[in-house]
Amino acid sequence: MAKGLLMTYVLWAVGGPVGLHHLYLGRDSHALLWMLTLGGGGLGWLWEFWKLPSFVAQANRAQGQRQSSGGGTPPLSPIRFAAQMIVGIYFGLVALISLSFMASFYIVGLPLAVGLGVLLVAAVGNQTSDFKNTLGVAFLTSPIFYGRPIAILPISLAASITAQKHRRYKSSLGSETLSVRLYRLGLAYLAFTGPLAYSALYNTAATLSYVAETLGSFLSWFSFFPLFGRLMESVFLLPYRVWRLLMGGHGFSSSYFQEWKKLYEFVHSFQDEKCQLARQVLGVSEGATNEQIHRRYRELVKIWHPDHNRHQTEEAQRHFLEIQAAYEALNQLKKPRGS
Repeated sequence: MAKGLLMTYVLWAVGGPVGLHHLYLGRDSHALLWMLTLGGGGLGWLWEFWKLPSFVAQANRAQGQRQSSGGGTPPLSPIRFAAQMIVGIYFGLVALISLSFMASFYIVGLPLAVGLGVLLVAAVGNQTSDFKNTLGVAFLTSPIFYGRPIAILPISLAASITAQKHRRYKSSLGSETLSVRLYRLGLAYLAFTGPLAYSALYNTAATLSYVAETLGSFLSWFSFFPLFGRLMESVFLLPYRVWRLLMGGHGFSSSYFQEWKKLYEFVHSFQDEKCQLARQVLGVSEGATNEQIHRRYRELVKIWHPDHNRHQTEEAQRHFLEIQAAYEALNQLKKPRGS
């Protein structure tokens, strides 16, 4: 049955950020990508307004074909390559937040997550790439940067280059029922969001640590590009600022929301308020020396170490993580001056 352009635009307007129009056109990989990124942060969804006629024409041509599209290699697309890089980094950040407690995370979990993100973008539309080679390069790159969050960047770069090198057209397969397609998409969506939701709801303190470390490392990548770093910070803090605007600074009644509020405020300190918030956590003055900061840090660590506060483990762990983050923040700020 031919796909209609009007219906595609209706679905794009009603459920575009979650990929309803792509599901209608049989572009399941694109639909899943939009489900996991909310339409590419909304920007990809808006940009697609001009691309929908070509998507409909491509879907109708695919319905009339019953053999492989083979023959030749798809043209190199800088936009697809950039999207592979971005989504690979995004998948890596999510995995770092929700799965970094795994013993073999940097060997198995991280390269697998980044590689799957790259492959998801590679499979958008009528193209795909080689599964084994792309994941293989991701796994080979991971040990070089073992134990460091910055590993996400080179893994995504290497996997994206490999995916572009092995790009090819998809083979036309028999049509599947909608229930089978929805079942596959549902499993993929749960595999992505399940660990993250579990960490946020049942392991909040540890998740806060992972998020703060991940976002801090990510923002530090742009330390040589202050304007771009501030732009990325604004993107990360946009949900919190919108909430503050709507609620007038109130409304975080849930304990979980209070924890996330503290995290957002701490991440915001990576720019102008970094010194002030870190010193407030440690309880030191603005003119404190390195020795005074270190001494105060050791004192607070002894007081709030979880092993010494088994009667209030969650509170102690929260304070312990805040103290560590503040101390590391002050150390990072003093390193450039010392050098």
